[in-house]
Amino acid sequence: MSKTTEPGPLGNQMSLYDHCVRLHRLNPETPLPNDGKPYPDDHMHHRRVKGSRDRRRQGVAAAAILDAFFARPDATPQELTSAFHDVDVPIHRNDHITAAALRAGRERAQETGRWLVRHSPDQCSTIIGLALLAADCDEQDLELIQHIGLLSDTFGPLAADALKRRRGGGEALLWLANRTAGWGRVYVVEALCQVGGRQARPWLLRQALDGDFLNGYYVGAVARAADVHEAITASSPDDELIDHTGRLLQVMAANSGMGMTWNGYHAIRRVLEAHVAHLAHQQPNRNRYITAAYIADRLLKGDPDLPNLPPAHQARLLDRYLTILRSDRWSSMARTDLDSSDEFSAWFLKNIAARLHLLS
Repeated sequence: MSKTTEPGPLGNQMSLYDHCVRLHRLNPETPLPNDGKPYPDDHMHHRRVKGSRDRRRQGVAAAAILDAFFARPDATPQELTSAFHDVDVPIHRNDHITAAALRAGRERAQETGRWLVRHSPDQCSTIIGLALLAADCDEQDLELIQHIGLLSDTFGPLAADALKRRRGGGEALLWLANRTAGWGRVYVVEALCQVGGRQARPWLLRQALDGDFLNGYYVGAVARAADVHEAITASSPDDELIDHTGRLLQVMAANSGMGMTWNGYHAIRRVLEAHVAHLAHQQPNRNRYITAAYIADRLLKGDPDLPNLPPAHQARLLDRYLTILRSDRWSSMARTDLDSSDEFSAWFLKNIAARLHLLS
């Protein structure tokens, strides 16, 4: 993460924490615009410091700086503000930095971590501060960690790791998951799946997949943690749950090389059968139509390796989806809402819709 800096003092530059809190007040219920970028110190960072090619050595130089700092009893956290510009600073949990925190002693490490996260105007030392907090499990740091985690592209991985180790971390992760996007959201949702428990299940069933292609990395964790197969087969699931389940099936359908696919999902047959049954009673709209078409396109391939779902059964499911998609009310909606002048709609009509003989 660390980048070399241009010479010059930081002066009275705003801390990263104050920067994210200011933006959060303007966007209290949503992810920060552009993940909070540009950061206040971006003008100081122009060239990346490359980490060691040997992953075992990554973080060693940063840990050495911490060891030298902690060896001086009178050293103050302010001294670390600009100390990490010329070394690699990992944005994920790192064994070398964690070991340096443990060698320093809990009180000293936590005091230093809190000061850096709260007051440092520099990305590199703020990351180090968060790494020091992630080495411990003190509940009083929950709010500090979840707020710096709003800058999720840079601080999301360590914030997620730190929160899941703390009592009350599940609730904090749920709060943060609602306010993150992109790569940061991947780490936050994965952590939420691990520790969120019952309180996180309604959100995981309805909001975890936000439409970003990165959803593919954690779709399997969501399916398992939320027991999607039980929720979608229960009596009278709501539209939001049905739609989210369709999105989950769509993500898995095209998830090669990222995460769980239909082939790795033990409940694929139950979930497909339940989804198509509920879809038949929903009102048609553009998103539902596209999702159902993606699912049907996957079924069209007749994959012999799907668990508990032989090609003949896939063909029957395909017929059920196509019956819905080709019905008058769904076709009428699609002709109105799919504008061929729109780039995605044009691609969809030329490829998926054409293969399925829809709207012909």
